[in-house]
Amino acid sequence: MTLLVTSAAGANGDGYGKLLAFDDHGHFLGPFTDDHRIADPRGLAVNVADGLLFLNSGTERILALDRNGQIVRDTGPIEGLNPGGGNFGRDGRYYVGLRSVRTIIAFASRLDAAGEPILASGVVPFPRGFAFGRDGRLFLASGIGPNGEGNDTIIAFDTSRRILPSWSVRDPQLSPLDLAIAPNDNILVSSEYPFGALDAVTTIREYDATDAHLVRVFSPSRSVKFRKPRGLRFDPDGKLHCVARDEVVAFDFGTCECLGAVVKMARLNGQALAFFG
Repeated sequence: MTLLVTSAAGANGDGYGKLLAFDDHGHFLGPFTDDHRIADPRGLAVNVADGLLFLNSGTERILALDRNGQIVRDTGPIEGLNPGGGNFGRDGRYYVGLRSVRTIIAFASRLDAAGEPILASGVVPFPRGFAFGRDGRLFLASGIGPNGEGNDTIIAFDTSRRILPSWSVRDPQLSPLDLAIAPNDNILVSSEYPFGALDAVTTIREYDATDAHLVRVFSPSRSVKFRKPRGLRFDPDGKLHCVARDEVVAFDFGTCECLGAVVKMARLNGQALAFFG
């Protein structure tokens, strides 16, 4: 199983601007592809149904890649897309967070039709990751944008995409960067609080799916720096991984123990990760 990481570029962090591949031991294998359509890549998600990796590119397009790194589907450039994170819904569509429009849009997995907005524009000041619970609820992290705009919370929507006011996070130390659903159905968020501060506290925070109370906090060990944590994903063995600046850090989900950095690479500036192959 190959670990793939999107590395930001330009205004997003002076990284490599490529999709990077690593083996099971964290050794760098090189770019997964050198296709020019991938630049400043953002969100990643694997479509298990057809064995493809979906990638949100800073070239204003959504791409699907096979296991050889070949692009087999392409929306073509979509003016104003500015995509962030991506995840698949229970309906098989690929959902993408839009940074500029501040909403989420859904694409058919064939990427052969225009996307359909599923939430109102500006639904949050700055989207910072989202995921679907097994019951169909949508959880959207609302964080701080690059210019300081935004707020720090998580919003839940029912299956009709109406906000659930009863599901309300009250955590003064939360500033979310990405969101994932845990194997126990709880909500996990990578957090940097205060966002952008040199002395920010970086953690992964777990919230109860039923009533939104803070369940646990995953903290880094002394062996890692864990600066600017971003994308969250579980590996096939159930270990939780979070990509950060210069490293990918693993945690034992059962015990909260930080297992250390599985990847160390200067200027990684990771945005999202996926296990593919």
